[in-house]
Amino acid sequence: MSDRIEAAGGVVVRDGEVALVHRPRYDDWTLPKGKLDSGESFEQAALREVEEETGLRAHLVRELPAINYDVNGRPKVVRYWLMEVDDDGPFVPNDETDELRWMPLDEALRVLTYDRDRELVASAGL
Repeated sequence: MSDRIEAAGGVVVRDGEVALVHRPRYDDWTLPKGKLDSGESFEQAALREVEEETGLRAHLVRELPAINYDVNGRPKVVRYWLMEVDDDGPFVPNDETDELRWMPLDEALRVLTYDRDRELVASAGL
């Protein structure tokens, strides 16, 4: 079994805005994402994580470049998809994400905590 951490997420858009989540554990603004469950595909994980972290049901539009980095010395890959919202469900704060914000692209690029997230959103061609 690989030591690599595998995760998936989304650059979720609607009406010219991007969805960002706040993670209180790290006090950061980032894109919805999370680890794959056993037997789950990257695509399934991306859709599940977006819904769990935002309350939004979305569909995959196209895959974006993966992000690779290390977490405590372990390699991590996060595969992302550009997603469009199908159903605007209610956001329910939890231990992982305590706030959801919709932002225009230029504001999202300023607010995102990590350069890798800013680069990903910029590469989405919104």
